[in-house]
Amino acid sequence: MRITVTSLPVVDQDKALKFYTEVLGFIKKRDIPLGEAKWLTVVSPDAPDGVELLLEPNGEYPAMKALKEDLVRDGIPFTTFEVDDVYAEYERLKRLGVQFSIEPTNMGMTIVAVFDDTCGNLIQMHQVTSA
Repeated sequence: MRITVTSLPVVDQDKALKFYTEVLGFIKKRDIPLGEAKWLTVVSPDAPDGVELLLEPNGEYPAMKALKEDLVRDGIPFTTFEVDDVYAEYERLKRLGVQFSIEPTNMGMTIVAVFDDTCGNLIQMHQVTSA
């Protein structure tokens, strides 16, 4: 068993695609029309055949909307992405206007920062500092 796709709930798939590609630097992998929504995935440019992030069009589903609002209110990220240098990525994203709820923080074995993805989610980025 292996993970090939993981999902992130979004209200507006086009807005999410723009943020995840133009700001975060992912690349679009699949864009398959499914009526009003689509199967829309992005991948890391470092692993174009790796795990796909599905920009899931269910951000307005009542239970998902409540969950996302609760997570944001409590400051809990919906998911985490690994980066090579949290401080450099933080500075790059700040220059692009990304809003952070937690600036880079050394937690011992990892450095973390949390930002708003403009699609209703808090996203954590982390850098492993030791094994």
